[in-house]
Amino acid sequence: MKKVLSVCLIILFSCNMIAGCTTAERQDVGMVAGCVVGGLAGTAFTAGSPMGTIAGAAGGGLIGKALAK
Repeated sequence: MKKVLSVCLIILFSCNMIAGCTTAERQDVGMVAGCVVGGLAGTAFTAGSPMGTIAGAAGGGLIGKALAK
């Protein structure tokens, strides 16, 4: 459980750092939100697997950017 929580916090921190360095365009915000939600979902579905988290974040980012157009 601690591993899952730490991975989630790292993802959230990284996304906030990336979002803070760019302009807040709609697609960027959608991509960051998608990465966070996808990373959390990937972590939950794969019981904390790092590959599941990365795949979920990547997929969520693509979907979030596409939906924000």
